[in-house]
Amino acid sequence: MARYLTTTLPYVNADPHMGHALEFVEADMLARTLRAKGEEVFLNIGTDEHGTKVYEKALGEGRTPEAYVDEYAARFKAFADRFGISYDAFTRTTTPHHHTAAEAFWKRCQATGDIYKAAYLVKYCVGCELPKTDSDLENGHCVLHPNMELELTEEENYYFRFSKYQDQLLRLYDARPDFVVPEERLREIRSFVEGGLNDFSISRRREKLPWGVPVPGDSEHVMYVWFDALVNYVSAVGWPREEGGFQKWWPVTQLAGKDNLRQQAAMWQAMLISAGLQHSKQIFIHGFITSGGTKMSKSLGNVIDPITLADIYGVDAVRYVLLRHVSPFQDSDMTLEGVQEAYHGNLVNGLGNLVARVMKLAEDHLPQPVVLTRDDTKVEDAFTTYVEMYKFNDAMNLVWEQIQKGDEYMTEKEPYKKIKDEATKAEALADIEKLVRHVAKVAAHLASAMPATAELILLAVKENKKPENLFPRVVAGAND
Repeated sequence: MARYLTTTLPYVNADPHMGHALEFVEADMLARTLRAKGEEVFLNIGTDEHGTKVYEKALGEGRTPEAYVDEYAARFKAFADRFGISYDAFTRTTTPHHHTAAEAFWKRCQATGDIYKAAYLVKYCVGCELPKTDSDLENGHCVLHPNMELELTEEENYYFRFSKYQDQLLRLYDARPDFVVPEERLREIRSFVEGGLNDFSISRRREKLPWGVPVPGDSEHVMYVWFDALVNYVSAVGWPREEGGFQKWWPVTQLAGKDNLRQQAAMWQAMLISAGLQHSKQIFIHGFITSGGTKMSKSLGNVIDPITLADIYGVDAVRYVLLRHVSPFQDSDMTLEGVQEAYHGNLVNGLGNLVARVMKLAEDHLPQPVVLTRDDTKVEDAFTTYVEMYKFNDAMNLVWEQIQKGDEYMTEKEPYKKIKDEATKAEALADIEKLVRHVAKVAAHLASAMPATAELILLAVKENKKPENLFPRVVAGAND
């Protein structure tokens, strides 16, 4: 079975942050789990590189937009590589193929009669790169960017006939109650669509914003960043080339943050219908990561940098925290103290301690490595089901239940004592072998979540040696 997964494309006006790490790691665990199940998977990530914020940031730094986006695309790619993301495509919206796809998509929507030119007065949030209606605002400001002043613009732009697709979108949500996960996000987007849809601008005048994909047949306009960026989901798998992989991989399963709900589950789906393409397969919406109960902000001094955490605790430790201690569906709070506690309590004293004790006994007393069977590394169906339902923390809890069972078995059987008595030595050896197989089972389940750690554990089993300390104690906390 062929499965196509994609994250949203991070906007390159700032460095990668914890929200990007969360989405990348969740997508990677899903992709690795499906591959282990025997499915053929294509995972797309990348960078969104057009729009007002990028253009203004580049000019503010005295650089060309091309030079600016090249640098930030490289940063995001290095970030994904550092966290072991097993992507199959890193899509940049500035590549020639993506430009071709965006232009072809525009022409399809135009041929359907869904693109027209009109002059409007628009309240526009530069932070979201989206127009805002009064119902989107609180105290006259965007709820997501309350410190940014709205821009009032009156000019002639191209618009997409979003209002045309209200009924079709509602029928889609009715027919597919699992189209958006979790259910509360489906209710949210349904409520939005039921409230009536306004056509949205899909172009900017080149004289004001020259950084974008040119509008076909009109050199005075460039495409609006959201119209252009959303097309990456089809351009990444070869569309519109007939010889590309589009027919094989489409439709797509999308992972996105809750601030992307409207764009992914309504705007993009209407655009697909307009272009004559099948709607997405499913959209998983995750929450935000806060710190100390508030949104991470440099001004508040509560930003937790994922790269810094990886430098201190290791990449797999950060992946562990994101997958087990962050809710897949709701906003979650993360603090440096909480990370330190989870690291020592569950990795150092939990997984690391169990592997060290078992493999030390094996190295000292087993005459040769344990030959693993297929059952020893078979992943439980419940684990795979949890991951496919985006319940990453439940899947991780299942693994830690296995770790606890290993500790309990060690305490109950006491092979480290029995091995010293000839009368109980054979029983102790059998218990040690059973524990080694149990550790291998734990590693097999961790392969999609903590791949480097899983590899080290399985290598230790193969070589019948205690591995180097998997999770060394961190004396100085992440604050120091």
